[in-house]
Amino acid sequence: MASKFQGIDFYDVDSLLSEEERMIRDTVREWVEERVMPIIGKAYIDRRFPKELIPELGEMGMLGPTLPEEYGCAGLNNMAYGLIAQELERGDSGIRSFASVQGALVMYPLFTFGSDEHKQEWLPKLATGEKIGCFGLSEPDFGSNPAGMITTAKKTDDGWVLNGTKMWITNGSMADVAIIWAQTAEIGDTSGIRGFVVPTDVDGFSARDQKGKLSLLASDTSEIHLEDIHLPDSALLPGIEGLKGPLLCLTQARFGITFGAVGAAMACFDEARSYAKERMMFGGLLGGKQIQQIRLADMLTKITQGQLLCIQLARLKDAGTMTSQQVSLAKRANVDMACDIAREARRLLGANGILVEYHSMRHMANLESVYTYEGTHDIHGLILGQAVTGIAAY
Repeated sequence: MASKFQGIDFYDVDSLLSEEERMIRDTVREWVEERVMPIIGKAYIDRRFPKELIPELGEMGMLGPTLPEEYGCAGLNNMAYGLIAQELERGDSGIRSFASVQGALVMYPLFTFGSDEHKQEWLPKLATGEKIGCFGLSEPDFGSNPAGMITTAKKTDDGWVLNGTKMWITNGSMADVAIIWAQTAEIGDTSGIRGFVVPTDVDGFSARDQKGKLSLLASDTSEIHLEDIHLPDSALLPGIEGLKGPLLCLTQARFGITFGAVGAAMACFDEARSYAKERMMFGGLLGGKQIQQIRLADMLTKITQGQLLCIQLARLKDAGTMTSQQVSLAKRANVDMACDIAREARRLLGANGILVEYHSMRHMANLESVYTYEGTHDIHGLILGQAVTGIAAY
């Protein structure tokens, strides 16, 4: 069994955080240790998102934590938001994904692009977890290329009619409200993409669980069907048009993923280190063997680099100078790093590494999804390639 999480701070990263930021991180870290770790292995095997944790996530201010207190949110800075994501993903990517979708992909667009009525109706209930939201952008044939979406919103005399299918939707089967992005003009005309606030109890809305997953098993992943859904004009998000809206939302989510990946890597490193200090092999401790020490040294180095990348990214975000390309670099680098560490930790654990009572293989499988979602590793590479050459290759 893995020992209690010890924390990793080889470069005194704590000195770069404020007292409040450290306190928030430590509070979430303790909650994950006490509430998530004892149940997450069974939830994963049972392919069940632990819904019983949702009220606690809300009570602790982890849902939409950077949004204003007037809507029942915590009003924290972006560093604190990132550290919350780090600790949640140390427990499981599915827990962080839930909070990330609720906050960055549902509450953020409601607050940023929504009407006063949207904010008043939904934000306080989403902040407590009383209501759950999902974000409908990806489609069966359009993931990395959202400009090709074929979900449509047709104008009527008294509102809109939506038709289409969305896929890979976190929280979809349990959501009370969906932020749905649809094409209001000709297919391919990105200026016509608009966002709609869709209560999931309207006629024509259905969601079904995504079957056959081998990753993110403790997460709700759904396919959404929209069949002649009639919405009033008030359902339209008035503050944004075109692809800029969903892409801004994704930037918020990717920022959290950058920190979350470090949390998963830290959990795997801690498990591998603890195991190496206890496991006897060929007359001595596994941790006393050269090959295992090199593995641990490589893990420590990569995690430290990821931590420092996160710190600077958060400071840029709090200063209002962060760019989406900087987020692409950090998401790409840290998720790739976490995938490598999870795999190496699993191998260091030997045969025990495939058991659910250890965490590294669960993280390894989860991170393969994180590597792909919110912009694949290669798509973010192309974004960076365009940034440094000025030439789009996609």
